[in-house]
Amino acid sequence: MPLEASSVRSTERLDAKIPGAFTPSIASITTHQTSLSQVLYERRAEYTRPRNVRIKVGSWNTGAQKGTEQDVGSWFVKGKGVEEVMAGLGVSSSGGESESGHGRESVAAQEARRTSYQPSVPHRDTGAVPAGEAIDIYALGLQEIVDVTSAAEALRPYTDPTMANRWKASLEAALPKGYQLVSEQQLIGLWLVIYASPDVLPQIKNVSTTSVGTGLMGYMGNKGAVTTRIMLGETTRLVFINSHLSAGADKASLERRNWDVAQISSRTRFDPIVDALGSSQTTGEGLGEEDFAFWFGDVNYRLQGMPGDDVRRLLTIHTKDMDQESEGRPSTSGDSGYGSKTSSEDTYDMLPPAAELDPASLQTTIASLLPHDELRQQMKQGKAFHDGWEEGPIRFLPTYKYDIGKVGVFDSSEKRRCPSWCDRILYRTRAAKQRYEELLRDREAARKRDKEMELKGMDLPGDYDVMYEYNPDTDGDTYDENDEHDVPEPEPIKTKDDLSAEILLEYYTTHMRVLSSDHKPLDAVFKLQYDAVIPKLKTAIHTEVAREIDRQENEGRPSIAIAVERATGSPSADANNKTDSAFEGVDFGDVKFAKSYRRNITIANTGRVPATFGFADRPVDKEQPAGPFPPWLSVTFDKDQDQLEKPRPDDIHQYFTLAPADVLNVELRLKIESVTSVRDLNEGDAILDEVLVLRVEDGRDHFLPIRAHWQPSALARSIDKLIKIPEGGIRKMQHQIPARGEVKWSVPREIFRLTEAIEDLTERTLAEWEMTKREGERAPWQANAGWPFFKARSSVTPEHEDELAAVYDALDCDTPFPDAFDPETRSKERVELLAEVLLTFLSSVADGVITRSLWEKLEEALTTREKTKQQIDPDDEKMAILEILATAPNHNATFLLVLSFLQNIANQITEVSRPPPDTPKTSVEMPASPQAKVRRRTLSKVPEVAIKQLIVKNFAVVFADVLVRWKEGVREKEKAAKKERMVGVLELFLSSGS
Repeated sequence: MPLEASSVRSTERLDAKIPGAFTPSIASITTHQTSLSQVLYERRAEYTRPRNVRIKVGSWNTGAQKGTEQDVGSWFVKGKGVEEVMAGLGVSSSGGESESGHGRESVAAQEARRTSYQPSVPHRDTGAVPAGEAIDIYALGLQEIVDVTSAAEALRPYTDPTMANRWKASLEAALPKGYQLVSEQQLIGLWLVIYASPDVLPQIKNVSTTSVGTGLMGYMGNKGAVTTRIMLGETTRLVFINSHLSAGADKASLERRNWDVAQISSRTRFDPIVDALGSSQTTGEGLGEEDFAFWFGDVNYRLQGMPGDDVRRLLTIHTKDMDQESEGRPSTSGDSGYGSKTSSEDTYDMLPPAAELDPASLQTTIASLLPHDELRQQMKQGKAFHDGWEEGPIRFLPTYKYDIGKVGVFDSSEKRRCPSWCDRILYRTRAAKQRYEELLRDREAARKRDKEMELKGMDLPGDYDVMYEYNPDTDGDTYDENDEHDVPEPEPIKTKDDLSAEILLEYYTTHMRVLSSDHKPLDAVFKLQYDAVIPKLKTAIHTEVAREIDRQENEGRPSIAIAVERATGSPSADANNKTDSAFEGVDFGDVKFAKSYRRNITIANTGRVPATFGFADRPVDKEQPAGPFPPWLSVTFDKDQDQLEKPRPDDIHQYFTLAPADVLNVELRLKIESVTSVRDLNEGDAILDEVLVLRVEDGRDHFLPIRAHWQPSALARSIDKLIKIPEGGIRKMQHQIPARGEVKWSVPREIFRLTEAIEDLTERTLAEWEMTKREGERAPWQANAGWPFFKARSSVTPEHEDELAAVYDALDCDTPFPDAFDPETRSKERVELLAEVLLTFLSSVADGVITRSLWEKLEEALTTREKTKQQIDPDDEKMAILEILATAPNHNATFLLVLSFLQNIANQITEVSRPPPDTPKTSVEMPASPQAKVRRRTLSKVPEVAIKQLIVKNFAVVFADVLVRWKEGVREKEKAAKKERMVGVLELFLSSGS
């Protein structure tokens, strides 16, 4: 049962797509003030207490053998299967007696009954190493729980947890009640699992698991390591590394094993450490930053240069009569301090000699083989595991390779592999790692001194060269076989947090009587003492320290206050705006398209020191522009921003500094003028709700909520929806569009109202011009043949902004347009504003007056005609176009309404622009044509006809953009060609009107 998320942040990656791949997580980091951390650290003795735990580390290469999972509970959890007469550190002979008095099952009987359907450990075995509740933390690493030699398994894009679940079930069935899963990590055949007792479980935090593949192509998971980092009591970092290194007995395989170790060491990365207060202490750690590390697994180092047959014969002497030895001979484990038990209580002179002094003993044989062990050689030569790693005394037989189903029969197959200690358990302390790094620094300093003396031409004095000469390939700690008989002593260290801890290796042995794999499992028991953090004490001290620091710092900390103008007190507020007196931010009330709304806030320095502040960037997604303010809000200040002398954080663009008691007035202006925003607001995909962040340097952030209530608009809706809006306008409907069939109009009423009003005002403007024009003054339509339709709102001046917004409001509420204008506004200005609204409205129609599908059909017909180069009668061409448009009746009717409207406007302007009959043609002034480039020679020689041509051309260019919905993603050159065809269509219809 895994730990709850509140106590452990497990980072299992069983679903990693690439075995061995490591994806560092992005952790949320909260930084405490340095002073708080320092004071809390100085008082750490007040919230830590010594605590002891016992850790059992186990390793086994199961060889993907069927039924091996049935043995794991017996040997790893219950400590069974140890052959005491040839066991390791800390194991003494029990005489083979069970609690019931019956002797343990013999080797022959055990081998005879062995099957893959039941545990292979001896019957009536009481266990020889600490087990059950005597262990606080169980850390088990298995190798080859699946067949890693299979290409299908090695190249599988995911890790199959099926086999791991079987092992987990067997383990949990054997574990004492209450032990829970701390972490689990699998990489193909590698599996690492950690369980903790109920007492220790609450002390475990910051669990992080990862994997590194070093197999095929250097990263596949058929070889590599799975690693877990845990933290005990918020003070002591423990790392468990289960590895399976490259196999093979040749030199290239040895070098590849060393490479595997280096890759695992450099590529392993853990998640940041987060303490009980939610503060991240690190940004992620690698190997070497822990307090204690345990590296175990099938490291595959062999006995170098040893004939396999000779080694087998030598070791078989000690294994062939194990039953007889266990009954009468003392243990040869040589525990040196744990006490070897003899078969009887004889006098001192009858005791056998110590095993290490007996040339025929197992320990003497082991001592003769260990100098040839590749792992020890590589450590000595500084090529692998030389940076502080240690191993307990090896007093047990090689763990590899045995015949499956046999206790002590070494490889009898054709390959007859040389027995080797392939499976190992190493450990390292922070102190050992630091000693190694200090040694490196000393050697580097000596090398630099030598180099400096050589450059100066100085001879090394006396034995100076002997003292400092170092060869990394040969130098190192010399091997002493007596080291094998030393009893490990507790090693005290200082943790990364400068707290006390110590570790003692109590047991290190193999389980020879486990028969289900060609490797023998081995385990080690460590006793660990550490200073554990007591969370309640730490929280209390943290609160006390933080309160005192806050009291001291607040007096010299910048402080500001924000005063918000209420909407009801603002002269720019609408009378209909609804406000919420409980709302603490800026409430703009009801807002409409194109209308500006203003609110004011005042920022005052209420502290004793100058305050520097600015609005910080909002966290926005990809679709929203970055910056401190949303696109519909602009902000102006009544004070110049600071001139920065040094770089500041990039998330603040304007800084302001206020002296104590000084104030800054800020105006917030909200205006919706983007059709895209209107569409999103109408559909409910966006809301006018934001929070501005005012960041004070060395002070706290202030949050200013901004909100407004959107009033629906007829803009950005489809033709089909517009024709269903009844009298009273879109606001009256309260977002409810009538059901299909409740069509009110043949064309959108808004377009009809606008075109009708523009026609009337155009006629009035022309009449007023005739009555009030001054000699030499050019008429608006002479200055621009596209009048009154201008692109980019060129005719709307700031003083007419409110009138433009009122026109949109009249359109949405179905109220008379004249009410939207100031009585003093002339007809010319009114018609230009209405024309601007018409263009905006047409361009906002969601599907366009001519939809994409209609245009594709039109363009196909037009392209076909262009290719044939046939002269077609204009009336026939118009009929062909109308037949296509007739497939969408409402769009067709709207198109014809706009055409009729434009023809009437063009005819009115042409009529008033007609020169007197006797005017010479050369003296007729032609209107300017800013919207369309027209060559003079293409115009008619009849002045009034030429004027009409210019007007039509400009109208066609302007309305081609607003009537058609082009396909998205079209290149500019292609879009220009499409627009030119649409301009031709409009000219075709408009030129024939009179």
